[in-house]
Amino acid sequence: MKVLQINTTANTGSTGRIAEEIGLMFQKQGHESFIACKSVGPSGSTSQIIRIGNKFDEYMHGIKSRGLDRHGFGSKCATENLVNEIDRIDPDIIGLHNVHGYYLNVEILFKYLKAVKKPIVWTLHDCWPFTGHCSHFEYVSCDKWKTECGKCPLYNRYPASWLVDNSKKNFQQKKKLFNGINNLTLVTPSQWLKNQVSESFLSDYQVEVIHNGIDLDCFQPIEKNELISTYGLSEKKVVLGVASVWDRIKGLGYFIDLSKRLDDSFQIILIGLPEKKIKELPANMVGLQRTENVEMLAAFYSAANVFVNTTLVDNFPTTNLEALACGTPVITFDTGGSPESIDDETGTVVPKGDVDALYKAVLNMTSKEKSRYSEKCRARALQYYNKEDRFKDHQNIYESALQTPYIVRGK
Repeated sequence: MKVLQINTTANTGSTGRIAEEIGLMFQKQGHESFIACKSVGPSGSTSQIIRIGNKFDEYMHGIKSRGLDRHGFGSKCATENLVNEIDRIDPDIIGLHNVHGYYLNVEILFKYLKAVKKPIVWTLHDCWPFTGHCSHFEYVSCDKWKTECGKCPLYNRYPASWLVDNSKKNFQQKKKLFNGINNLTLVTPSQWLKNQVSESFLSDYQVEVIHNGIDLDCFQPIEKNELISTYGLSEKKVVLGVASVWDRIKGLGYFIDLSKRLDDSFQIILIGLPEKKIKELPANMVGLQRTENVEMLAAFYSAANVFVNTTLVDNFPTTNLEALACGTPVITFDTGGSPESIDDETGTVVPKGDVDALYKAVLNMTSKEKSRYSEKCRARALQYYNKEDRFKDHQNIYESALQTPYIVRGK
């Protein structure tokens, strides 16, 4: 069997690693795996890579997106070349991930997918497929996507447009393009995102929920943790935050507000900050640059008394899962699918943006011995977030799609 996946990246970033793991899983079963993408991580890929476009193509797509708000409708030549490659490979099934990211023309791609009538599994990692512009709408509590987008309050945010708002036109085209596809199964990482899909123009499709999984051999409690002495944490209650990009949406400001309320018995540590922002942090906060060093991340998760997630938009953040796997309880805003990762014995959910509630939750959770939570956190990770189990779920979806007779779904 030949499996082809399409994503912005392969083996880097969250979606790229998911595509890589799905490909590896099929290879272990003796199947061929192809990943069509814009870029590949530094360690390469075990799948056969099909490069989509180049830097110039990405640049021109960016100009069209920022100038005309036509993200996803550039990269014509790159997508035509991709279609030719798909014909040459003749895969048995096609898996889609992020089809936005300045590298694909969705009109060309989806017209082709309708014509070839192959089984398709589309894993949604955000909301872009059913909006006229944005990848997340929670930030401004917008629900125009339920009926028809227009006058977008987020047109100047990713994928940013500097000049015009074409969200209504984009919405209408995407609705037409993304519906009426044979044997399309949607997969979401959270029940929250599935619920959003059910209220969108994609509601006629079958949707399966597969939570994200992580490597539980890499992310596990570290007993003899050298970080505790290195950073002088033995007498401190450590509050940890981790993000690939810290900005207003990820809630950096809430950590700064929190630092003003916590006394000297606490130490806030943030991972994922650029050097400039590290220098701007208050004296009672420690900032570290982004790292993909899993051993280092596991050490920090293990050293923390509590992991705090202040994101204002998210589907099902893997940072929560990594913290749980290392035996650390989670405090999260009531954002997207983030609360789904924990229960009452492994964390606390607080109202989004409520710093008072966040502060009280930190005090309450750190007033108890961490050992009260650790075993239950690790057990939850073992039960629900083992990547081998979750990628087996993906495999089952692909195999089921292959056996489904031709059916046209969608409005």
